[in-house]
Amino acid sequence: MAAYIARRLLLMIPTLFGIMLISFVVVQFAPGGPVERIIAQLQGQDTGATARFGGGGGDVGAASAQAAGGEFSKYRGAQGLDPKFVAELEKQFGFDKPAWRRFLIMLRNYITFDFGRSYFRDASVISLIVQKLPVSISLGLWMTLLSYSISIPLGISKAVHDGSKFDMWTSAVVIVGYAIPSFLFAILLVVLFAGGSFPVIGQLFPLRGLTSENFDELSLLGKATDYLWHIALPITAMALGSFATSTFLTKNSFLDEIRKQYVQTARMKGLSERQVLYGHVFRNAMLIVVSGFPGAFVSAFFTGALLIETIFSLDGLGLLSYESIVNRDYPVVFANLYIFALLGLVVNLASDVTYMWIDPRIDFETREV
Repeated sequence: MAAYIARRLLLMIPTLFGIMLISFVVVQFAPGGPVERIIAQLQGQDTGATARFGGGGGDVGAASAQAAGGEFSKYRGAQGLDPKFVAELEKQFGFDKPAWRRFLIMLRNYITFDFGRSYFRDASVISLIVQKLPVSISLGLWMTLLSYSISIPLGISKAVHDGSKFDMWTSAVVIVGYAIPSFLFAILLVVLFAGGSFPVIGQLFPLRGLTSENFDELSLLGKATDYLWHIALPITAMALGSFATSTFLTKNSFLDEIRKQYVQTARMKGLSERQVLYGHVFRNAMLIVVSGFPGAFVSAFFTGALLIETIFSLDGLGLLSYESIVNRDYPVVFANLYIFALLGLVVNLASDVTYMWIDPRIDFETREV
């Protein structure tokens, strides 16, 4: 087992290298960049992260043009600007070096978790991530916990009562919840419970932030209550459609195991249905459910959280990553990518180790079951 874990840890190195290399190459061919954004701001063509949706400043750097004095410039928006000033901008952002050298410098720094400073925020990248991390951790952990705490018992119940009315109407509810995007649920919850146009009983829940302004003045119980009060609507919106896949996966996995011969043998020995279900079937059926946990855990930090963070004014990693991509804040973009990729690899390894805990028959050394 130790040898298997060591091999997996060593394989993380080329995997991370490949992820960062492909992303770095893609960025090199993407139009625009931090230099173009600064030039666009100087020319009055950039109005913020969402300006590109309307085309504002979107063609800056899209093609070559003539700079002041008729000199050739690779930045379309550089007309009228001193070429020396443009060169200083390139040096400030590190674009005076060849791409391969910038990539190697980035890898060297990332090994020690030195992510540098943001291009457009007066702060280091690691401080920005640490500042936004509590929001993303809250959303990710609570959504994953709530999703699995609902989907696993529900999936088992559906498998036990397969074909019954309970199975049919719960399937309908789960499918409807899965079909409706989480941000629509979020808007509905805001309208009904957070002082929207049609409040049910006034404003029952807050609309902004993760805690109240007087959070530091509250008691320990008051802080816990205030935190849960703020997180209730965002987590509800994210979780409503998140447990459909794991619910049906759990149901189908349990159905496959229940129909096997060893289950019939256990019943013939006089074991109760509960003993058969949780003493024999559960261990085998949960393997496929556990395999989907890493993806659900990692995606909960970013996938689907962007709009939820925006609607409920939660400033987390999802919103930070999106704004950084739009604003071409490359240090923040690559740092988030590196952290999420590393987290995904570690969680995948943890899920493999969990397989052995659930079913000791699994041997990673020989790859036999």
